[in-house]
Amino acid sequence: MGLRRYDTLDSTNEEARRLAKNGERGPLWIVAREQTAGRGRRGRAWISESGNLFATLLMPVTISLSAQLGFVAGLAAGDAIAAHARGAEVALKWPNDVLLNGKKVAGILLEALGHDSLAIGIGINLAHYPNTTEIPSISIAAVMGKPPDLDGFLVRLASAMTAWYEIWLKEGFQPVRKAWLVRASGLGHAIRARLADSERDGVFEDLDQDGALLLRDSTGTLTRITAGDVFFRP
Repeated sequence: MGLRRYDTLDSTNEEARRLAKNGERGPLWIVAREQTAGRGRRGRAWISESGNLFATLLMPVTISLSAQLGFVAGLAAGDAIAAHARGAEVALKWPNDVLLNGKKVAGILLEALGHDSLAIGIGINLAHYPNTTEIPSISIAAVMGKPPDLDGFLVRLASAMTAWYEIWLKEGFQPVRKAWLVRASGLGHAIRARLADSERDGVFEDLDQDGALLLRDSTGTLTRITAGDVFFRP
């Protein structure tokens, strides 16, 4: 996989979009030391303090399969974080977040770039974390006393991504789904799913075969949720 480094970008996903427009298909890592217009899922701003990791993997992929790569990226980010936060609890939160000791330490943003390429944006709080987010956040430095080396962390992340991508490519989504469920936060517990136009309460029962969240409500009805935000209930 190739690598392009920048001191400052508006966002690594936007740079991936520009490169794809000019014919770049990847696989290519795009990394910035800081972002001036970072964003998360659903158009939210992603606070981008220097010292954290801001990276996008530009991939050639059929867009119909792109959502599965969010789970691949989640596993890879979880592996890299766990390697630098030994002894801490690392978990995966549906659909595309990583938790460290129960708080958000990383987020993943998938964006289709035309019909044949995908930007997999990965933001990880190595040194800093925001204090004003709806979902409580944390950094690796806050848990371990100091942040990991940025270059070393990127190497580990890229290696883990390659390994999980190869599993997905050769064996399909099921081994990825199985590994993700082992690390899933909230599985078997009460959650609230915030959808585009409503909220639903129930028990996070499983992942469907394509990665959709299966929510069982108080009447016993099982609902497939393909997009939304999850909140844990006491």
